[in-house]
Amino acid sequence: MSSSISLPLYGAKSANSSLSGSSLQLPEYVRRFFQYPQMDIDYTLWQMLYLCIAPSRVYRTTKYHKQTKNQWARDDPAFVAIMVYFMAVSSLGYAIAFHKNISGFLKTILYSVVVDFGLVGVLAATVGWYLANQYLRIESAGSHTTDQKVEWLYAFDVHCNSFFPFFILLYVLQYFLLLLFMREGYVSTFLANATYALAFGYYFYVTFLGYDVLPFLQHTTIFLYPIIGVALTFLVTTLVKFNVCVFVMNSYFG
Repeated sequence: MSSSISLPLYGAKSANSSLSGSSLQLPEYVRRFFQYPQMDIDYTLWQMLYLCIAPSRVYRTTKYHKQTKNQWARDDPAFVAIMVYFMAVSSLGYAIAFHKNISGFLKTILYSVVVDFGLVGVLAATVGWYLANQYLRIESAGSHTTDQKVEWLYAFDVHCNSFFPFFILLYVLQYFLLLLFMREGYVSTFLANATYALAFGYYFYVTFLGYDVLPFLQHTTIFLYPIIGVALTFLVTTLVKFNVCVFVMNSYFG
């Protein structure tokens, strides 16, 4: 293992040092992204399955990773690589349904991978990393103990974990139910809005699990608070018969 990974991540005195410590992992992480034989595909697919049916079990394995690798974040980019592949395939499906041309496919994959997964993921990870290190961290009791901090790369892992069930609901399931969701009528609006509410609510729930597993954080229920907003948005949009699916499809594809 390279020296960039073996450097300690928790000896810093500020949240910024935690971010720079995580950045030391990035060169090795990026290199492994282009080395398929070194990726653990089977384990990653197992994680994806259990993120949909029992996400807390996935985070129990995170503790074992910390004990063996001395870091909370994954050192295997297989999860990101598979997510990009899945999103490319789903983009092809939506491009066939709406655009029926190669430029539409490229536009769809660029927006879904770069914006939905990448840029939004970086923003979500940075916000979660900052909140956790600045406001939720438990200070060490003694002068001889080292303050632990959330690695930025781990915060991005949390986003990736939360995004996969979100992807299954709003990129895969929605695709097969588009004809139902986009019909006029209250039933279609209710089902479409409920699917969106479930996807966003589950995203925040898995995010909560990701931070709650860290033993040096407290009051992690703050990551569940957005679910209240999701529930209220679902009620309001459904009562006024505002179909979120129709709105999103029009925004993406016109």
